[in-house]
Amino acid sequence: MKAFVEKNFGKLWLTVVYVFLYVPLLFMVVFSFNSTRQDANFTGFSLRWYDALTRDTKIVEGFWLSVKVATITGVLSAVLGTFAAFVLVRYRRFIGRTVFSGMVNAPLVMPEVVIGLSLLLLMVGAQNFLGWPERGMLTIVLGHTLLGMAYGMVVIQSRLLEMNRSIEEAAMDLGARPHQVFLLITLLQIAQAIFAAFLLSFTLSFDDVVISEFLSGPGVSTLPQVIFSYARRGINPTIYAAATLLITTVTCVIVGYSVWVARQSRKREREIAAAARAEVAALNPV
Repeated sequence: MKAFVEKNFGKLWLTVVYVFLYVPLLFMVVFSFNSTRQDANFTGFSLRWYDALTRDTKIVEGFWLSVKVATITGVLSAVLGTFAAFVLVRYRRFIGRTVFSGMVNAPLVMPEVVIGLSLLLLMVGAQNFLGWPERGMLTIVLGHTLLGMAYGMVVIQSRLLEMNRSIEEAAMDLGARPHQVFLLITLLQIAQAIFAAFLLSFTLSFDDVVISEFLSGPGVSTLPQVIFSYARRGINPTIYAAATLLITTVTCVIVGYSVWVARQSRKREREIAAAARAEVAALNPV
């Protein structure tokens, strides 16, 4: 028994971690189909909470607001993260590089409470001085973009660091302008990293509660804020139904993206192998 545990300790530990993380989610999915409000006993299968979910205007409005905020945040974070990563990787020396790098990476290690409070003070000061912006969707997007850009930059920066620059150099030797090289070659090579940065920023924005609480205005609540406010008032199985739909959607997106990446990798490997065979055939004509 001892030898078996020592041999399979890693697998056993991984199993325990997965059980700890995903069994509560499984229970939540099961009780979203419960026929009563009981959270300890499953009294029967029912879709009443999903029907109640469709008629809950707060959750529906919060969901669509979260989708819009997360989509805009994901796009802005991917774009700004790409520019920040490109500057830090390709331009090793410029005045203020250390300060720029520190400011871009600061949201990664700074507590969200501090970020939310500082942004709240900034938005209130700007509104008092300029009359703009009012707290609402725009301020939430700005706050989420600050956080999402930092995470997106890390993903894109790692791809830029490992990228082979020989194609870019060849294009410049053939007369391509720097902006043409960036748009036609570099972006294509880091496209998957940019998409991954978008998905990561989208997820962080959609899931965020702390920054949204600081930056949202009256009558503006994202889905996590609505769920959190419901949870403070007690158990509401409608929350289970909403969470189950979110889990299902995220799982489908992740599986679909993984399948797409695997197919793209296999396609690229086949193209490389075909190019290698063509080169060998050209060097050794029959």
